Amino acid sequence: MALPLEGVKVLDFTAVMAGPYCTLMLADMGADVIKIETFPDGDGSRRFEPKVNDESYCFAVLNRNKKSVALDVKQPQGKEIFMQLAAKADIIVENYRPGVTRKLGVDYETVKKVNPAIIYASISGFGQTGPYGRKGGFDIIAQGMSGIMRMTGEAGGRPAKVGIAMNDIAAGTTALYAILGSYIKKLKTGEGMYLETSLLEAGLAWTFWEFGAYFGSGEIPLANGTRHRRSTPYQAYKTQDGYVTVGANSEKLWGNFCTQVIEKPQLMEDPRFKTLPARLKNIDALQNEIERVFLTRPTSHWVPKLDAAAVPAGPVYTYDQALADPHILARNMVTEIDHPKIGRMKNMGSPVKTSGEFTKFRTAAPWLGQHSDEVLQSLGYKTGQIAALHAQGVVYDKYREKATA
Repeated sequence: MALPLEGVKVLDFTAVMAGPYCTLMLADMGADVIKIETFPDGDGSRRFEPKVNDESYCFAVLNRNKKSVALDVKQPQGKEIFMQLAAKADIIVENYRPGVTRKLGVDYETVKKVNPAIIYASISGFGQTGPYGRKGGFDIIAQGMSGIMRMTGEAGGRPAKVGIAMNDIAAGTTALYAILGSYIKKLKTGEGMYLETSLLEAGLAWTFWEFGAYFGSGEIPLANGTRHRRSTPYQAYKTQDGYVTVGANSEKLWGNFCTQVIEKPQLMEDPRFKTLPARLKNIDALQNEIERVFLTRPTSHWVPKLDAAAVPAGPVYTYDQALADPHILARNMVTEIDHPKIGRMKNMGSPVKTSGEFTKFRTAAPWLGQHSDEVLQSLGYKTGQIAALHAQGVVYDKYREKATA
């Protein structure tokens, strides 16, 4: 059975996280993704530790199912190769600082002349226009400027970064659905599209509840620990040996929680906790009442008891505990693949489960320039021409060079 994007050609001119995440999703769905990298260092994430046999494990988990062509686009011959690939591509994704692709001569307007139906997506820190359009940006900058850092962490504490590269992933996801929407339009009309998003806007666009509360009542969301701003009990509570999350955010669940879990039905009649507005007003006192009970037993006692009462709950894991959870493993979120240099390695599984084949981990991440020769051959270059391009520093293959040194 064919994968959804089988036959779709993608030119991946991205690096680190936001862009590579977007092209990874396209590759997993079957697209033929050619990753264009600078050399001798390649994608910036190739330098990230840990490394196994001089290959970054972090890079490897984010760049499976892709081919790597190490190419100096600044040289006329390198730009010519890029444009030959662009002419045959369905989609191009880039995440350089605005203005860089234009300076290199591989921007949308230039590519459009040789491929009018191209879907060209740009991801940047702040977007291609506006007062900050030329400003460089990273995930942490976007988290700070979107207000997210001010609403993360403990109340009264220093601003806290979300534990993952949230705005990077948000930007990659936003670009992904925009590309897929544009591709559907292209199938209907034959028309290409230029689209762009930014780390700042993509992260900000995930703050719907906060947006509504601000424009509805002027509320400015601040750090609240694990608490919910609209409901309680809905947070992590301390137990004898850790923490447990509880989502008793309806009157029925609140009742189940009081009677079957902490076995304190009297709290339901306590004026401080009788209604949701009262519980929110007295949330500190409510936490104290709950934790007084929870601290008497370990997390492993409370989760089954909460489950039996049909109150949504779970342990607060460290990352290693999460990856070892039997449910995570049963859902195939930790898989394995053979890498040509790293060897047998773990891979992040697909979070989408389907009735038919939807994603497939076909090949491990490439070493830098692994497919330079193969892709040039597909463009009609002869062996002697390819050797000359290597000698002139136009193309590169990390291990080819070592083999001939």
